Amino acid sequence: MLKLARRWWKYVTAKLSGRFEEAADPKVQLEQAIAEAQEQHKRLTEQAANVIAHQKQTQMRLDRATEELNKVTANARQALMLTDEATRKADAGKTTEYQGAAEAFANRMISLEREVESLKAMLLEATKNADNAKSAVSQNASALQKKLSERQQLLSQLDQAKMQEQMNRAMSDLSATVGEDVPTFEQIRDKIETRVAKAQGMADLTSTSVEHRMLEVEQAQMNAEAQARLSELRTQLGLPAPAAEEGTAAATTADAPAAAPTEQPSPGASS
Repeated sequence: MLKLARRWWKYVTAKLSGRFEEAADPKVQLEQAIAEAQEQHKRLTEQAANVIAHQKQTQMRLDRATEELNKVTANARQALMLTDEATRKADAGKTTEYQGAAEAFANRMISLEREVESLKAMLLEATKNADNAKSAVSQNASALQKKLSERQQLLSQLDQAKMQEQMNRAMSDLSATVGEDVPTFEQIRDKIETRVAKAQGMADLTSTSVEHRMLEVEQAQMNAEAQARLSELRTQLGLPAPAAEEGTAAATTADAPAAAPTEQPSPGASS
């Protein structure tokens, strides 16, 4: 029973995760990934700073220990010189005092020398750790910068993908049926083209019919009569004829046959 419950829980988790991935906005997820990378770099930088700080503190401790060792060594030498001087003067009291001071300085020297050696080893290890921390921060900074550069490219690709998806949906809407009572775009286009072709066919039939030719002849006759009437009115009013009409009249006169000459009576004929 417990095994079945675990399998069911894993199935539900996987299903919910799949639905979440489908519904999640890639742009938001990208920003979350960048923010997480920046936070990780911040934590790494803080850890590296602690490592480097430890190296700096070890260096300062070593410097102080070395300085104190030099000072104690100088004091021990001075104590030995005073001991030797007191011995030459046969001053047993000062000889004992200076000898005790020299021994104390010598003990301090031994302790400081051990501390300096230990600090040197610690400093060497701390320096290696600091160098590794600096290298890790540098590498992570380069990786973060690369991610920041890729973010703009990914956002541009995401916007392009969204635009393409919208175009695909728009084209799909144009070719798909909106509803049961609404025809598709292709059906409407075919219907309009059919009506246009039919109208053009009827126009072709009308233009070649006898009735159409008769109407053209009647219209031409009416136009000729109208022009003749206008010409009479211009003559009565003493107006010159238009240039186009004069040219037409001249052409008509030239095409007309010449009139026969009038026969003159001979001189011998009787009146």
